Amino acid sequence: MNRTEKTELAKTLKEKFLKSKVAFFADYKGLTAPQADDLRKQLRGQEAEVKVLKNNLGRLIAKENSLGLDAKNIMNDLVGPTLIAFGYGDPARAAKVVHKFSQDNEAFKLKESLMGQKRISPDEIEQLAKLPSREVLLAKMLGSLNAPVTNFVGVLTAVPRSFVLVLAAIGRKKTNPQV
Repeated sequence: MNRTEKTELAKTLKEKFLKSKVAFFADYKGLTAPQADDLRKQLRGQEAEVKVLKNNLGRLIAKENSLGLDAKNIMNDLVGPTLIAFGYGDPARAAKVVHKFSQDNEAFKLKESLMGQKRISPDEIEQLAKLPSREVLLAKMLGSLNAPVTNFVGVLTAVPRSFVLVLAAIGRKKTNPQV
């Protein structure tokens, strides 16, 4: 690979880092081609993609410091084959796929990764994977916002309902005095 190609590849990777909401780094040594294809297919449905990173190229990208200090530290600490899963959509959805894949495949080991420009550990990736999806969180929040209004309407309808029930009981008593 000549210098021009390296520069172009570095530019493309840098754009992917800047565009992504999360970038999961993993050691994939020992992963078979069908397993790697399976990961790519799973992530494609989650607005994510997988790329293999040459460590020297990663250091070159991070040298400018435009990705942040944490990214520079991660890139400088990289050793061995490194695979990056870029997540462009909901970070929790991509984390679920990557975390489950790492549990199912011993050859796939998560490393320290990036969420935005913040460094996250493999344990934090696991916590992110356990979060409910964005849609579920929004539904819970809307339910919480809607609960006081629903309860207030219930209180307001209870008064007339009780009044109607009392009137009905009085009406039954007047029509049938023995009851």
